[in-house]
Amino acid sequence: MKVTSWFKALLVLMVFFIASCGQKNTVGNKKVFRLNYSSGALEAIDPAFAKDIYQIWTCHMVYNTLVETDSNLNITPSLAKSWDVSPDGLHFIFHLRGDVFFHDNEVFPSGKGRRMTAGDIVYSFSRVINPKVASPGAWIFNSHVDSSKPFEAINDTTFQLNLKHNFRPILQLLGVAYCNIVAKEVVEKWGKDYRSHPCGTGPFSFNYWDEGNNLALVKNNHYWEKDAQGKQLPYLDGVQISFIDSKASEFMMLRQGRIDFMNNIDGSFKDLIFDKNGNLKPDFKGKLKVEKNTYLNTEYIGFNTDTTNELVKNSPIKDRLVRQAINYAIDREKIVLFFKNNMCIPATHGFIPKGIQGYKPSADYGYKYNQAKAAELLQQAGYPKGKGLKPITFQVPDNLVDIVNYITTDLKAVGIPAKIETIQPNILKQQMSAGKVPVFRGNWMADYPDAETFLVVFLGSQPAPPNYTRFKNELYDRWYDAAISLPDSARYEMYAKMDSLAMSYAPLIPLYYDMRIHFLQNNITGFKSNAMNVISLKEADINGQ
Repeated sequence: MKVTSWFKALLVLMVFFIASCGQKNTVGNKKVFRLNYSSGALEAIDPAFAKDIYQIWTCHMVYNTLVETDSNLNITPSLAKSWDVSPDGLHFIFHLRGDVFFHDNEVFPSGKGRRMTAGDIVYSFSRVINPKVASPGAWIFNSHVDSSKPFEAINDTTFQLNLKHNFRPILQLLGVAYCNIVAKEVVEKWGKDYRSHPCGTGPFSFNYWDEGNNLALVKNNHYWEKDAQGKQLPYLDGVQISFIDSKASEFMMLRQGRIDFMNNIDGSFKDLIFDKNGNLKPDFKGKLKVEKNTYLNTEYIGFNTDTTNELVKNSPIKDRLVRQAINYAIDREKIVLFFKNNMCIPATHGFIPKGIQGYKPSADYGYKYNQAKAAELLQQAGYPKGKGLKPITFQVPDNLVDIVNYITTDLKAVGIPAKIETIQPNILKQQMSAGKVPVFRGNWMADYPDAETFLVVFLGSQPAPPNYTRFKNELYDRWYDAAISLPDSARYEMYAKMDSLAMSYAPLIPLYYDMRIHFLQNNITGFKSNAMNVISLKEADINGQ
């Protein structure tokens, strides 16, 4: 007898309700925030290698950046209390706080954390672009900073960043996890082993790491930041992280009170927990806090548009009209309803997602479900009702097949033959980078709160990533070069024009703009996150039962 994923989910949920929900997140008078990383592992606690969400979260607890992105996507002071920009936009002068100290560490005299200075900023940023370090975050600076003197410590509390061209989004980039500040002495003592011996200036310091099992961080009693009432942060005494690599098990832990927070949910549970409007079902109301907010992530189907590629030159996807027809043939509203319980937004207004400047809710350059238009475009392309059209094969990660299965049904309704090949996610990414897949399922998440992070995906000079579709257009590239030096309002208008131009060529199919879904225990307060799904625990607190 075959047991469906829905039935398996039901069995697990039956266990949830039987299990105890009373385990406490306090030990004596100590408050410990508990969460799980469902990847099952953590590669490093080193900003230079903070390339996935769990590394980003951990670095955000242990380190600080010059500036931060708050819950409203505003750039706010952090290690830098203020900054000035030269009239030509090439020099950013940051005035640093003088009361920030690194965590206590045996490397420092008497084991006491020393004061952070501008020299630490220079060292940290130089380390990111050092080829010997091979940081995946080098892209932040490499194409933008002055090659001879990119970073300068004017004095202990003044740091200067020098650009080779005006690049307005650079300030937003400085809040990315790669730009967290490290202490040279500690990095050089541990070398490659620094990954498991981190030392930052953040609200929590490293305590213990049993890799694959548990990670413990403790309150930094010398943390520099205070709340609005002048009380020192953080409120928590510690953070405990487990590494159970199953979202189903993670949800069980949440329901049993063994963790305090969970990010998103396993797809097999969504219909048991939420109704089709995204509301909690009665059995779950009042038992957990659920926060649903904008997530700057666009889910899409991509086309390789490089007509010199052997996989593309004889494929119907090389034809712009066919790609447009496919876009019109897909009912995104039903995808969002049936597969996401209306907890995301149909991507009918371009590639830039809702929640960031450059997105236009009134835009008419996206694609809405229109079978008649799809049929008309197929006719123009020389494939009336799909006659003569070779089957289109979608390469899909084995954990994301359901939506693409539905899409193939939509396509067949207008005469477009389609099939699916499943592939492991990491292998698919490698083949996307190598140009070995003509049609693929992908997504693009914002690294920083400027729509340039979505538009660089179509820049002709870029490799894959980010330009997995190999899209090239001279006008688009000229607009990009002009946009990055414009003031905010003019830049956002140009962003919308660029999105419109790219969409007219249909190098990809935007499916939906995502939403971040967070579950919290009822006694958690002060938990914050932003639209890039970076969580903050410095103001989180645990109230009494």
